Amino acid sequence: MNNNQLNQFQIFDDLNDDQISQFHSALKEVTIDKGKKFITEGEQGDSIYLLLSGSVEINQALTLSMNKGESDNREKAILKLTSEMHPQFGEMSIFNEGDRRTANVRAETTCTLARLDKSDLYSICDANPEIGYKVMRNLGRIISGNLVKANQNVLKLTTAFSLILDR
Repeated sequence: MNNNQLNQFQIFDDLNDDQISQFHSALKEVTIDKGKKFITEGEQGDSIYLLLSGSVEINQALTLSMNKGESDNREKAILKLTSEMHPQFGEMSIFNEGDRRTANVRAETTCTLARLDKSDLYSICDANPEIGYKVMRNLGRIISGNLVKANQNVLKLTTAFSLILDR
C-alpha cells in the first residue's frame, strides 16, 4: 500500500502524505477468497476495511431475529462495490464497545483489503490530534452520508408499502 492508493479513500480526505504515512504500520493487508463473507451482520466489530482490489456485495437480513429458534436467514443485496470506487466498510462499529456490524459484506471476486483496527486508529488519532480531527470528521461525513441514504430507502419502502395497502 502506498499513499497514492490510500489517499483515494474518503477516510483520508484532507490528509497530506506525511499524515497518511502514520497509518502504514497499522494497516494490515488481508486477502478474501471469492464468495467468502468477511463482515457478518450482528457480529461485534472492531475494525474498518478498505477495498484495495476486487468487488464486494453488501446485503442485510430481510427479517429481524425475534428469538434464537428463528431460522429465516434470507438476505437482500443492497449494493455492489468495486475497488475503483475506493469504499470502506465497518466504520459504524468502531465508536462504541460491543458495537455490532449492520450488514454482511461478501467478496464477489478475490479481494485484497486493508484492515485498520479500532485500537490502532484511536492510538494514531490520540497521538496526532490534527490527524485525529480530520479522520474523525471524515468518518462523521461517511456515516452521515450512509444515514441519509438509509433514511431515503426507508421512506421509499414505507411509501411503497402504503401504496400497496391503499389498493
